[in-house]
Amino acid sequence: MQRNTLQSLVRPIVIALAVMVPAAAMAAASLDELLEQTRTARAREAQQNQARIQQFQQERNRRAEMLAQARAELAQQNARANALSAQFDANEKKLTELQAALDAKLGNLGEMFGVVRQVAGDFASVAYNSMISAQYPDREAFARKLSESKSLASIEDLERFWFEMQREMTETGRVVKFNAKVVSPDGKEEVKPVVRIGGFTASSEDGFLTYLPGQKEFAVLSRQPASRYVKPNVELLEETSGYHTATVDPTRGTLLSVLVQTPKLSEQIKYGGLVGYIIMALGVIGLIMAAVRFAALSAIAAKVEAQRKDPTNAREDNPLGRVLAVYYKDPNTDPDTLQLRLDEAVLKEIPALEKWLPALKLIAAVGPLMGLLGTVTGMILTFQQITLFGTGDPKIMADGISQALVTTVQGLIVAIPMVLIHAFLSGRSKNIVQILDEEAAGIIAEHAEKQHGRAA
Repeated sequence: MQRNTLQSLVRPIVIALAVMVPAAAMAAASLDELLEQTRTARAREAQQNQARIQQFQQERNRRAEMLAQARAELAQQNARANALSAQFDANEKKLTELQAALDAKLGNLGEMFGVVRQVAGDFASVAYNSMISAQYPDREAFARKLSESKSLASIEDLERFWFEMQREMTETGRVVKFNAKVVSPDGKEEVKPVVRIGGFTASSEDGFLTYLPGQKEFAVLSRQPASRYVKPNVELLEETSGYHTATVDPTRGTLLSVLVQTPKLSEQIKYGGLVGYIIMALGVIGLIMAAVRFAALSAIAAKVEAQRKDPTNAREDNPLGRVLAVYYKDPNTDPDTLQLRLDEAVLKEIPALEKWLPALKLIAAVGPLMGLLGTVTGMILTFQQITLFGTGDPKIMADGISQALVTTVQGLIVAIPMVLIHAFLSGRSKNIVQILDEEAAGIIAEHAEKQHGRAA
């Protein structure tokens, strides 16, 4: 290798001398001078070549040193790699042993972690649907995060999870007033005082509320139940302590939704249709007539009682006074004629005393018949709906069935009171007629006794 290197260095020198000699020979004046020039050039070239050889040798030595250093470093790195590989194998073995020991120790904790995730998922669903979350809105997100965690829960998370479950149980048994967002039926959102009875029922000054889980706020029911259910809960807003009456839905809104759908009195009357309105009109007319007759008979009875206390002063403003006036007009007539005149006077008073009573009796009889008419028309409507749409949806038949039942009830509601009212007013009228008969009989007896005394 060294020989090849020297050859590669000498070859350019020889070529340079071959070029330079002809040039020097052309410039030299004699052979001696040419020889001297050649010797001088050769010496100079030899010095240059020797300098170059030394430079090349130094470069070769330097590169040899670098090669030796690289080989030494390579050997050192190979040794280090072998050592690191051995250490890696040892660490892998140790890591495997430690992992096995960790898995053995985490056996029970892993099972507990699974239970915690499952229970946290269940509690997240409970917290999402519970109206208590409107007061504590961050607990559902915490439980959801814990249920989706891929690592063991910390002691702090487990303690908070226990606290949130305990708070859910505690708040279920409390009545709390707090401020919350309430959406009115027209869509307006306001922060209002809300009374929460456990996790079952919530109400504000507008009435019962329904909980909106996604927004963590409440909405006023567009249709409220009867006031007897709403009023106690609204009044509860003003209370601070003690025991109070309130309406609670233990089904968390199911019963309340059914109660809200219960038709009101006006809606029930509407179900009766035209026949129902006619029945109710007859009932109203009957009540008006009954009220007028009751007031009239009460006034007549009072005047008759006053007349009985003063029989000698016959007044024309009451039936008894008019009967007595018949006697006082001709007190000397014979008893038979007097009896006929008094009977006639009593008979004249009876129509006025029994005024409108036949009409009340007629309304009491017509009411059930009208109810039966509504029942028949309602059933006809029901069968028509069944013919058109079948029996798949019971709501289709609801209108006809409602009309049938409501009109029946309306007819009975009108008839039963009318029967009782007619019996009551008829009794009062008969009492007055009986008083007239008794007074007339008394007058006849007194008159006969007077006539007998005169004859004796």
